[in-house]
Amino acid sequence: MKREVKISEAEWGVMGVVWREAPVTAKRILEAIGHRRDWTLATVRTLLRRLCDKGALAWSKQGKRYLYHPLLTAEECVRQESESFADRVLDKAPFASLLHMVERADLSKKDIQELRRVLRAKEGKQ
Repeated sequence: MKREVKISEAEWGVMGVVWREAPVTAKRILEAIGHRRDWTLATVRTLLRRLCDKGALAWSKQGKRYLYHPLLTAEECVRQESESFADRVLDKAPFASLLHMVERADLSKKDIQELRRVLRAKEGKQ
């Protein structure tokens, strides 16, 4: 990731639509998630401006419309959020925290295989 970008809970909702539908307008974002959050178009535009200021999004103008597209991938943002969480929480009780997350997660067979691969690599380092 280019730099650290802190994304709020509301901004995650906006980013989800942008990642799925880019390039996307503020109006389309409102249609996609506004009803769940009781947002107005002004609210969506404010969140989009903040995300652009943070470097998570960029915009281009097409006629009178502004189109938004991501500068960061979902994977980059999830990795950064995970690292932030790990720094704040996992250091306190790493095993219990990881065990809880694995037990709660809906893991595919591929996910479980990757988890095993990572654990074997960790085991080999000891």
